[in-house]
Parts: sequence; structure tokens; C-alpha cells
Amino acid sequence: MAQLKNDVTENIMTDQDLKINNERLWQSLMEMAKIGATEKGGVCRLCMTDLDQQGRELLLQWSAELGCTHECDAVGNLFIRQPGKNNSRAPVMTGSHLDSQPTGGRFDGVYGVLAGLEVLRTLHDHGVVTDAPLELVVWNNEEGSRFSPPMMGSGVFTEIFDLDWAYQIEDENGVSVKQELDRLGWIGRPMSQRDVDSYFEAHIEQGPVLENANQTIGIVSGGQGQRWFELNVYGQEAHAGPTPMPLRKDALVCAAEMVQLVNQLGHDHAPDACATCGILKIIPGSRNVIPGHVWITIDTRHPEDEVLLVIEQQLRDGLASIAEKHGCSFELENFWISPATPFDRNCVELVREGAELNGYPCREMISGAGHDAVYMARRYPVGMIFVPCENGISHNEIENADPADIAAGCQVLLHAMTARAGY
Repeated sequence: MAQLKNDVTENIMTDQDLKINNERLWQSLMEMAKIGATEKGGVCRLCMTDLDQQGRELLLQWSAELGCTHECDAVGNLFIRQPGKNNSRAPVMTGSHLDSQPTGGRFDGVYGVLAGLEVLRTLHDHGVVTDAPLELVVWNNEEGSRFSPPMMGSGVFTEIFDLDWAYQIEDENGVSVKQELDRLGWIGRPMSQRDVDSYFEAHIEQGPVLENANQTIGIVSGGQGQRWFELNVYGQEAHAGPTPMPLRKDALVCAAEMVQLVNQLGHDHAPDACATCGILKIIPGSRNVIPGHVWITIDTRHPEDEVLLVIEQQLRDGLASIAEKHGCSFELENFWISPATPFDRNCVELVREGAELNGYPCREMISGAGHDAVYMARRYPVGMIFVPCENGISHNEIENADPADIAAGCQVLLHAMTARAGY
């Protein structure tokens, strides 16, 4: 077990002496949840809105009390830095995001940010200075609910996305990412290819596995692959009254069968596959006009990229058969691909070590959701910590978590970061 000579008390301190403040962490989460609070108990804090800005301002107020410095990069990611004894070393980083879904919960993303803050607060309380500096990052536009695709900030940081391309993306009102970054004053200096020792992220599981198994800590070994598509289905618009049923080329009827196909493919590749149609837009969208065009988003996921390729081919073959049956045509385009990504074994083992040292029931698992950690893992050593959420429900205003589980995940994060940073 690591030991530290505390610069303030000159006493020898062990890992077991460094305990986070459970109540402070919980109260910080509840205070942040007031920003964008909804009537049903969730939050609506869309990225690059005034509410998102308010969340950052509160975080910066708290971090300033610790003497931390901060800066933004060119895509609006926020980095909060706590110096180390050896600031020539690359920082050990943690974080997540503050933006939410339109009907989001109080823990998705924000838990990872405030767990990181609590790590910094705990070290500050004990007068502990790690050898390597520590950084807390707020990734911009993780959710992708206002500006798509998701995980934009970490994607630009790791050069998976081009910065100028990201700047040009617009929301449904025609407002661009660049315009909002300028308005908020979030554009800082470019930080691509900067040195990072490692990255750890704490997050609610967003699924039911840990809760059902009565386990506290998920030791995340990697992120599963994702392939997103946009599907356009074309039929023929016609009057809903005079057009006989046998003569119709109803794009919506055709699309309905295609949605069933997507769902079936998820079942066919159980238990690890997921396949979802998330958005349908019907054109022209008139009560008495047979739909001539339907636009659909498709989300497919699996831990193995090879299986995702099989699903894609079965999807294309099935869509062709359904379109022919209904006298329609279609176009299927790849929108976003995130390959299956393993995490660094050393970082994964530090998470496991933290769970076992504190006596938390744990298990190794793959992340079913996309996270900034997945993009970071393409360039840097990464570890991730899951804690249970009630009934596995997330991206929902009723999203909930147990304070004891929240605290446990943060305690494991503290161990992993200090072990990596040295003290």
C-alpha cells in the first residue's frame, strides 16, 4: 500500500486515511441538479446553453476554493488543474460532462465531474499533493442531443473529429457550434496532442447489471462497438381519400416494417447486441396525405466489431426485401462508427484494486453506452468506474442512484488516481 508524508502535518498517511466526504459529494450533486431542474425531478441542461454555462460557473466557483486554475480548449472543453510536486509530468485526468438530455437525470455525466471534484477536495482537505498534477475535465457536448454526433468535445480533443467540421454543425434552429462557443466565450487555445498520463471516469452504469447482481462497482474493461445509420425511405405522396389501398406506395407503412427488422436484428444477436430506431420524421406530415418520405435513425451496438458488420449486412439485405415488397426505395448511410475499444489493463487493475481494498463487491464489465472515456482510450491509458443506478434507468428524469454507491465509486476513483499520480 502506498504511503505519503503529509506536507502539512508531517504524519505518515496511508490510502485508508484518505476518505472522501460522502455528504459533501451528495450535496454537490443536488446543488448542481437545481440548474435546469425539471418538474419531474430531472434536469434539462442542453449543451452550450445558458444553463450549461451556469453549471460550469458553479463548478469553477467550487474549484477556485481549492486554488485550482482552469482553461478551455478550442472546442470548449474545460480543464481544471491541481498542480503536483512534479509539474513536468503529464497530468492524471478525470471527468465527464455537465450537459444533459432534454429529459435527463441528475447523475448521468455530472457524477463523473463532481466525483473528480471531490477527489481534489479530499486531497486538499488532507494537505496531500500528488507527484503528477491532476486535471478535472468537463467535456463539451457529450450527449449530442442538441448538436450531433455525441462525444464531440472528446472526439475533437483526440483528433477523431476535425475541429472545423465540428464548428459548422448546427442545431435544429440553424445555430452553429462555433456561434455558441463564441457567444459563451468558451474558445481557448488548441490542446490537441497534449500529453496525458491517464484518464479515469466515474459514471452510473445506465443499465441494470450491477443492481441485479447486488454489486457496487463495475470495473469497465472497454467500450462496445457502435454503428449509427440514417435511413431514408421513399414512397409516393398521394391523397389519403381517393387513393385505393392496393395502389399505394406508403413510405410509413414500409418504414414500420423496417423498424421491426431493426428490432429483430437486436434479438437475433442476443444477448450482447442492441438495435434501436430513435427518431422518425414523416414527410410531408399532413393528416390527409399518404407519406412519401420517412427519415429514420438506427443505432446498433455489440462488443465485437465483426458481429456489427454482420448485423449491417443483414440490415441492408432486409431493407432491400421490404422496400421491394412495398414498391418503395431506400438509402442507408453510415452516420457514425465507434469501434469496440479495450481499456488499459493497468488502469483497469487500479480500479479493481480500489474496489477490493475498500471491500466493495465488484465485477468486470463492458460499457454498453458510449462515453468520453472510449474516445480517450484510443490515445491514452483509460480506466472507468460504474456504480448502480436504480432499475438501470438513465436518460430519464426519474434516474436515481444510492448515495452509498455514489460515494463508493468516488472512493475507488480517489485510489486509482492517486496510485497513478504517485504520492
